[in-house]
Amino acid sequence: MTPVNKGRYVGAIDQGTTSTRFMVFGRQGEIISSAQLEHRQIYPRPGWVEHDALEIWANTGKVIAAALAQARIGATHLAAVGITNQRETTVLWDRRSGNPLYNAIVWQDTRVAATVAVMERHGGQDRFRGKTGLPLATYFSALKLRWLLDEVPRARELAEAGDALFGTIDSWLLWNLTGGAQGGVHVTDVTNASRTQLMNLATLAWDETLLSAFGVPPACLPRIASSGEVYAHSRLPALAGVPIAGDLGDQQAALVGQTCLRRGDAKNTYGTGCFLLMNTGEQPVPSKAGLITTVAYQFGREKPCYALEGSIAVAGALVQWLRDRLGLIKASAEVEDLAREVTDNGDVYFVPAFSGLFAPHWQASARGVIAGLTGYANRAHLARAVLEATAYQTRDVLAAMEQDSGGVLTELRVDGGMVANELLMQFQADILDVRVVRPRVTETTVLGAAYAAGLAVGFWDNTENLRTNWAIDRTWTPQMARDRREHYYKCWKKAVTRSLDWVD
Repeated sequence: MTPVNKGRYVGAIDQGTTSTRFMVFGRQGEIISSAQLEHRQIYPRPGWVEHDALEIWANTGKVIAAALAQARIGATHLAAVGITNQRETTVLWDRRSGNPLYNAIVWQDTRVAATVAVMERHGGQDRFRGKTGLPLATYFSALKLRWLLDEVPRARELAEAGDALFGTIDSWLLWNLTGGAQGGVHVTDVTNASRTQLMNLATLAWDETLLSAFGVPPACLPRIASSGEVYAHSRLPALAGVPIAGDLGDQQAALVGQTCLRRGDAKNTYGTGCFLLMNTGEQPVPSKAGLITTVAYQFGREKPCYALEGSIAVAGALVQWLRDRLGLIKASAEVEDLAREVTDNGDVYFVPAFSGLFAPHWQASARGVIAGLTGYANRAHLARAVLEATAYQTRDVLAAMEQDSGGVLTELRVDGGMVANELLMQFQADILDVRVVRPRVTETTVLGAAYAAGLAVGFWDNTENLRTNWAIDRTWTPQMARDRREHYYKCWKKAVTRSLDWVD
């Protein structure tokens, strides 16, 4: 273990789908300071979603400076910095200039749907699941990278020579933080690598067979490391000399931040999408019910832990759509008050399959549907249906998770921006018939990255220190009658069938 420095705090970068944050934490996991900036969502064509990687990097520098200024501290006060990131989002950049060859292709993007269909005809949707834990889908990084290599001029030539570098957003930030074109470290961690569809879950290494199948040259790939170790020291002036020591995909980071570190522990993060993860311990559990098998975390030289995951593409993004596209609310927080104007959903159900359906359906051809409309329905019923959609999708995933794991969940730890919505949290408990628990610190994604970095440098001695930091803010218990619960869920499943196979 690297000797701990004199820093009194740990910092973490949270690079998400819609914004970038930097937060500083104390030894009890308390928030010392925070700064956040949104970045543009770029939609060149229907189904295409892109980000400007240079804008994200510029915003990262700004939020770091702002959070440090807010706390009135400098680099010398930080023991380490961790990174957590939107997963699967794919960047390809020039090693010499540091410039991206194209915009980052976001995890929600569906431009490779036709390629998925072609590959499925030669081996089926699960042809790589044995090695990767993942079905063939537009979601993962490998086909996004292949598109860049095939469609961007000279990209493949540069990648084969090692002059174009591939990474998920964590790799892009790490490379820039540690020097960029002047010697930046090209690395990713096992959690992010497990989402590319190029890493073998058993060996935790890039797999030659997978690289060949997806047409990816190994020279462009980052080194795979653990989720908690000193990768390098920062050369960004605001963080000069600080060890960059934690790296986790956002949902795995939330699992760590929720201290779901024992087999059977589960959490659900309500952000742009919604992601339910269950810790399955040191052995990967193959899914037969439409879930993903993924690496949960690996601290230093310890054995990796694995998780079952149910990925929901659209959760908080549906509230943003209600705000930005329909104009029914002016701010996302207004959706709860609007939904409370009615006592139920008015028999309205909203299936938000904007990019197809993820777990457990994996239907790229699905599209969004509002079902059950009558003349009685109003804007408040629609707002309620928007919130309930996230809860119903979570039940779909939990049912699959219990089928795969053979266990029955009695408590769900929740985090993310939407957990401030108490109407949603109560409905979630009701529709699951499970206790829902919100911790005092709900920013568990960025906290998990801080924990990984802090463990790597000895700021925290062990994971028991992390468990003592976790505390309950509020618990919701089921209040809904069983027959009503099952009526709602039956109607939801009927609505889902209407969304399937929309695209020929």
